Amino acid sequence: MGEYQHISHTFQPVFNKQSRILILGSFPSVKSREEGFYYGHPRNRFWQVMAAICDCPVPQTIDEKKTMLLANHYAIWDVIDSCDIIGSSDSSIRNVIPADIAGLVKKTQITKIILNGQTAGKLYRKHIEPYLQIDTVILPSTSPANAASSLDTLIKVWREAIVFHE
Repeated sequence: MGEYQHISHTFQPVFNKQSRILILGSFPSVKSREEGFYYGHPRNRFWQVMAAICDCPVPQTIDEKKTMLLANHYAIWDVIDSCDIIGSSDSSIRNVIPADIAGLVKKTQITKIILNGQTAGKLYRKHIEPYLQIDTVILPSTSPANAASSLDTLIKVWREAIVFHE
């Protein structure tokens, strides 16, 4: 299966002062770490889901991805700042150092946190929720490992949870 490696998150959260919803994953996959940006695996459906929700074309470049998120008041980051992990295996994660989610929230207008998958939800509940009381929702993972959810199902469930109700 591979050896454990202690890995630190190598790229920054995407947010600005107008961000209202924070989307958190667990920790970047090997492919995302290679690309230096979130949801870099070509079969991860995150960018397709967000493009459908934002009613825009699927962004291709890192700048296009950042622009789409920020224009729609979304922020993204991961629950974990560093951990021991084997490859991209969420189930292998141990020795977690959480990211400073509370610090990010203070710099924004975030009122809701979306957790991308059960692992992100579990890690958030254990390491962050005791120190940050904010509305959270765990959604089905956009990861290719979540074959149980079709793209259409992901779009529907995610849209219901994160579209602003103003």
